[in-house]
Amino acid sequence: MTNIFSNRNIILALTLGVFVIQGCGGGSSAENKKEVPIDDFTPVVTQTGIIASDENSKTAQPVELFLYFPNDSISNINWQQTAGNHVVFHAGNSKGIAFTPSSAGDYSFQVNFSRNGQSETLTHAFSVSDENNQISARLGHAVLEGNDVSLRVSLENTSLTNNSIVWQQLSGPNVTFSEATNGKRAIFFKAPAVSADSLLTFSVSASDGTTQHQDTVTILVENATTISSNENIAYDTRLARVYPFNANSPYANVLVDCVYSNAIDFRTSCRLDQLPLIAQDTRSPTVEDIMDRVVVSHQWMGQRFKEFLQNSDPQGDFKNLLRATTAIVISYDVRPSYYWVVTGAIHLDPNNFWLTPDERDTINEAPDYRASFGDSLNFVMPWRYVKDNTYASFYYPEDMRVSRDASDGLYSLASLMYHELAHANDFFAQSSWASLNRNDRILDAAEKVLQSTGIQSDSLSISLPLYGDEMYRLAQVRYQGETATTTEQSYSPNDVTSFFSPEHAPQFYNYSSKREDYAMLFDGFMMKARYDIDRDIAITNQPQSASDEYIVTWGQRGRIGDENIKQRVDYVTRRILPEFTSASSIISNLSAPIAMESGKTWGENLAISPVINQTEKSTAQAIPLNNFKLDRVGVNGPFFYEKPIPTRPIN
Repeated sequence: MTNIFSNRNIILALTLGVFVIQGCGGGSSAENKKEVPIDDFTPVVTQTGIIASDENSKTAQPVELFLYFPNDSISNINWQQTAGNHVVFHAGNSKGIAFTPSSAGDYSFQVNFSRNGQSETLTHAFSVSDENNQISARLGHAVLEGNDVSLRVSLENTSLTNNSIVWQQLSGPNVTFSEATNGKRAIFFKAPAVSADSLLTFSVSASDGTTQHQDTVTILVENATTISSNENIAYDTRLARVYPFNANSPYANVLVDCVYSNAIDFRTSCRLDQLPLIAQDTRSPTVEDIMDRVVVSHQWMGQRFKEFLQNSDPQGDFKNLLRATTAIVISYDVRPSYYWVVTGAIHLDPNNFWLTPDERDTINEAPDYRASFGDSLNFVMPWRYVKDNTYASFYYPEDMRVSRDASDGLYSLASLMYHELAHANDFFAQSSWASLNRNDRILDAAEKVLQSTGIQSDSLSISLPLYGDEMYRLAQVRYQGETATTTEQSYSPNDVTSFFSPEHAPQFYNYSSKREDYAMLFDGFMMKARYDIDRDIAITNQPQSASDEYIVTWGQRGRIGDENIKQRVDYVTRRILPEFTSASSIISNLSAPIAMESGKTWGENLAISPVINQTEKSTAQAIPLNNFKLDRVGVNGPFFYEKPIPTRPIN
C-alpha cells in the first residue's frame, strides 16, 4: 500500500509548545509525490495532549483538534474558542472537534476536562493564511471502535476533476474501505478495533492536469467495551455515543441505557416503570415533555427537532403521535430512520434536520444497504411526493455546501414522522394505553397486545386485506433483498401492471409487510390532508444506464382516492389519530386518481394535475429531484425501513 504526504501536518500542541509528529508541507506536482509504505507509519502516537492538524492552514480549510490521552480516563470535556473570527464546531463535549475557518488570522482554543478524576485545562493557538484552499477533506471526528465512518472531499478548485481523486491511509491501524475509493468524493469504513485510543490519518488528492493538490483528515478511534456475543443483545453492531438532549430531564439517567446502547439485553431491557410511554405520563404532552425524551449524538440535532415541534406542528399531530413512544433518538449513525418496539423509541436520521453545511458535515452519509435490491427485476415502480405539479421536496447533493431553511425539508420530515409514528401507534394504540402494566418490559407489553387482541395492522390485514401474491413476492425481492426467481426476473412492466393496478394498495412498498402497509396508508393520507401533497406511483422499465429514461407503462397520482383504498385509509386513520375528527370527511371527498400517460417518461408525467399553482422555493440552490434520473432518491421517494421484532427465544 502506498501513500502520499499531505499539505497539512499532524502536530502535537501542548500548553508548552508544538511538536511535529509527521508530515511535510506544501502541494506537489504529480511527478514529485512521495510514496511511503503504510508500515512505515507508527499506528499509535506516543505524545499526549492536543493533537492538531493546523500547520500551514489556509482559508476555508478544515482544522481538527483532538484531546489525546490514550492511557487515561477522560470525561467532562468542554471545548471553547478563545480568540479569532468565530468558527462553528458541533462536538464540543467529545475528544475531537473540527471546524472550517472562513478568514485568515490568529485562532486559539481551550479545552477543560477531567483526567483520571482531576480537572485540567489545555490551550492551543495557530494561524490561518489568506492563501486559497484548493481541496478539503472533512470531517475529522472521534468515533468508537466499530463505528461506521464516512469522509468526504470538497474540490474547491473547479479545475480539479473527480476521476483524479485518490484516497490513501497515512497512519494508524489499517482500515478496509467498503467500496472502491479512487474517483470517489466520499469513502466509507468501520473504525478498527483498538486496545487504546488511536489516530487514523487519511490523505486525499486530486489533479487539475498539471498539479496534484492534497489534504488530510484525521479520525480518533476510541477504545470501547467489547460488544457481547450473547444472542439476546439487542444491538450487535457498534452504536455511536449519545446523550440526553436535556441534561435535566427526569429520565436523563436511564434514557441512553434504555434505548440506544450496545449493552441492551432483551431479557433485562427497560420496563415501563423505568421509561414509560409519553402517554403514561401525560395525554397532552408539551414540547418540553417530549424533549425530555430526546437522545442525540450532537446537540444541534435535538435543537432542530425542538424547532420542528415548535414551528411545524400547528394541529398537534406529532405531539399526539409521539405519545406512543418512549424516546426519540437522533444520532449521526442512524440511517435509515426506524421505529423499534424493543425499546419503544423512534430513531431519526439527522439528514432530515440539518440547516447548515457544518451541521451536515457531522452526519454519516453511508449509502443505504438496500440500494441495489431488485436490480435483477425487469421493471421499476418509482414514486414521489408532488405539490402543484412539481416535486414537493428538493435534493441537495452532498457536494454542495449550502444552507437551507427549515421549510425546505419540512415535507420530507413530516412524511417520515407520520410514517414512523404510525408504527409506534400500531403497537401501542390509544386503546391499549390504559391496560399497560408498568412492570412489563417494553417489548413484553407489546407482545401481550399481540397475543391478546393483535395489533392494529394485523386487524387491517384481516378486515381489509391485500391480495396479489405476485406483488408480495416482488416486494420481498425489492425491499428485503430476496433473490428473484427466473419467472420474477422475466415479468415485464405490463405484467406488473396487471398485478398491481386492480389492487387496494397505494404503493408497492405496502406489500413489504403488514406493518408497512398500515404506515403507508397513514402517512400518504396525512400528507394530502395537512399539506395538499399527493403521491405518484408508476410502473416503468428498468433503466440500464444513465442515458436511459424511465418510460411509464401505467401510473397514477393520488391513488388513495381510489374507492377501494379510501376505506382502508379511513380504518387506519381512525385508530392512529382519533383526534383528527374531520379525517373521515376529508377521505370521503378525496378526488379520484389522475392517470399518467403511458409511453411518456416519468419526468414528463410530472405536470398532470389540472390546477397549477407554482410557488418559489426559498433555497434557489436546491435541485429538483427529477434532475437525477437514476438516483433512487428521485425515483423511490423516502426509503422507509422496518426493524422487526426479534424472533429469537427471549427468557
